[in-house]
Amino acid sequence: MIRFTRVTKEFPRTGVALREVSFHVARGEFVFLTGPSGAGKSTILKLCYLDARPDAGEVRVAGTSSVAIRGNDVPKLRRKLGVIFQNFRLLEDRTVEANIGFALEVTGAPADSIAPKVARLLTQVGLASKATAFPSELSGGEQQRVAIARALANDPVLVIADEPTGNLDERATRGVFQLLRDINAAGTTIVMATHDLDLVKRANCRTLELNHGSLVFDSGAAMLAGAPLAEGST
Repeated sequence: MIRFTRVTKEFPRTGVALREVSFHVARGEFVFLTGPSGAGKSTILKLCYLDARPDAGEVRVAGTSSVAIRGNDVPKLRRKLGVIFQNFRLLEDRTVEANIGFALEVTGAPADSIAPKVARLLTQVGLASKATAFPSELSGGEQQRVAIARALANDPVLVIADEPTGNLDERATRGVFQLLRDINAAGTTIVMATHDLDLVKRANCRTLELNHGSLVFDSGAAMLAGAPLAEGST
């Protein structure tokens, strides 16, 4: 689903963000990105949905290569992805259902399919009763659930979540994380950047840890390295 091969990225004002980072995320995995501020987590996510391009190396996402893709094909890739941000990014002058419906409108969904799809998504995230509310009338956890519903609007194969619980209290964090786990259990690959190490420890999912732009730990690789050899192998 995602493959980084010796990816380096540098920004003019802040310098090197990633140094020869390589890893692979398989279809259906739930993977945490951890590390201190400035470690490179957000850069990895931006490279995944091609908001940035690597300076060296290759990023492959959902069968698309950063080396080969043309600029006018980037929107096609993004329609396969769902992106969730820490600050929700909801349209304050639109209702909950209008926020989700807008994500379908801009991708050309048939007009008569939008309302039923929005209703299903709101039910999925537990907000069917809030369809006509405005974002300012919702709690932080509810706003993030709306953002998740919006990210699911086009049935993405991959959800990219950048600190989705960073602005939430502990109870809302648990609810949003459980929703993401349920989405993953249904087959959607999820990559989630987080500073919440307690959440990471409790969840027991694969973890990629970054520091100063380098991948310093991959719990998936560590588990494979520590696994016993199969009978008959050498």
